[in-house]
Amino acid sequence: MKLHTGALDALDPRISRPAYDRSSLTPGIVHVGLGNFHRAHQAVYLDDLFAKGLDHDWAICGAGVRAPDGKMRDALAAQDYLSTVIELDPSGPRPRIIGAMVDFCPVDPENGPLIDRMADPATRIVSLTVTEGGYYVDATTGTFDPSHPDILADGAAPERPKTVFGAIVAALKARRTAGLPPFTVMSCDNIPGNGEVTRDAVAGTARLSDPDFALWIETNVAFPNSMVDRITPATGEGERALARDFDLDDSVPVTCEPFRQWVLEDNFPQGRPRLEEVGVTFTGHVHDYERMKIRILNGGHAIIAYAGALLGCEFAHDAMAHPLVSAYLRKVETEEILPHVAPVPEFAPPAYLELIEERFANPAVKDTIRRLCLDGSNRQPKFIVPSIADGLRKGTPIEGLALESALWCRYCAGSFEDGTEIAPNDPNWESLTTLAAQARETPAVWLTQRAVYGEVQGDARFEESFSKWLHLLWSDGARRSIETYLNG
Repeated sequence: MKLHTGALDALDPRISRPAYDRSSLTPGIVHVGLGNFHRAHQAVYLDDLFAKGLDHDWAICGAGVRAPDGKMRDALAAQDYLSTVIELDPSGPRPRIIGAMVDFCPVDPENGPLIDRMADPATRIVSLTVTEGGYYVDATTGTFDPSHPDILADGAAPERPKTVFGAIVAALKARRTAGLPPFTVMSCDNIPGNGEVTRDAVAGTARLSDPDFALWIETNVAFPNSMVDRITPATGEGERALARDFDLDDSVPVTCEPFRQWVLEDNFPQGRPRLEEVGVTFTGHVHDYERMKIRILNGGHAIIAYAGALLGCEFAHDAMAHPLVSAYLRKVETEEILPHVAPVPEFAPPAYLELIEERFANPAVKDTIRRLCLDGSNRQPKFIVPSIADGLRKGTPIEGLALESALWCRYCAGSFEDGTEIAPNDPNWESLTTLAAQARETPAVWLTQRAVYGEVQGDARFEESFSKWLHLLWSDGARRSIETYLNG
């Protein structure tokens, strides 16, 4: 059965459906970046809230600034903006239909429809999931890069922006001209201090064409920090087939683990939905939650990813079932990551690690190792290198993290140990494979990537450890290298 509003009452009774009248919803949030994570996370929280009969004026209008966003719009519009979310519990899949989205802006190269929708008085929050690499951060400085060609183009033609940040600037300016208060800009991406990073990107884009307006943005627009968490695999034929197991035809279903978490700063001058009613934590200490999640979970994904890939694991749960990979994860986390993470009210770091290990091992999720290996050039500097930097500053162990970095380098050489080619898996794959080939003989060449290694580049202790592990990986292989680390 094709998913659409008229089909809801006839769906398989095992499928949960919106417990509210969708005709009562009106949009209050414009969300840019309608990927799987948003539809399995923010949209689900709002669906739960609407089911309580609360805040029906906070529905979602989807939006995007890239060509693939247009394809997503077409797919969702064909099913009345309904999404199938299937929670992958070990006891069996739990499908539900999410109805929190009611519209999707036309995707236009100059972003006119998006600017108009954000400038609408009904829009009080603009939220974002544009990936970790979508904020134009210069890894060498850790700050916004105004020299990026995309940003320079928006600075030269602010009335025809190509980026989401240029579109936000244009919409904020239109609202100020119309005498409307600014909307809140809420990032939902896995970036430390994501609110501050987003503020810098928006104000930095504005500064190229109107420095006074950039200052107005910094003074008047709210950018709350947040921490978001839910493992959400990519959608492929297997996920679509799972929806069909429930006699449901959805071209873009989402699968996810049962666990979810959302932590937010309560900084919403134009109001917000009462998300605390459905489990969202509002706190002034988002950074503590964020550090725990990014270091332990996202860093943990990187630890099992390259080790698992080189040892032949297909899924995250396969890696966790491999005694070397699971032992490697536990040792690196316990000795080299947890000492630099503060507790939060819900979790001490060791308890959080146990939760993460349980989540990684969930066989129903089928999160691929290839997905976890994706985009290392953007993920390593955010999820791994900060823990290395802490260890170097404090004189604590960094051997396991240096091995992780060497495993990433070995993976980027472009072939598995049996000679099978690794398909490109990073936006910078060509340059990475070239550098990894050079690093086979001269490991220090890999560490010249200032955009990745930042402040740890040039550290003698890290370079010595990395070089030792990379030589061992090439001479003896991943299994022997990980065994060597585990045996001290």
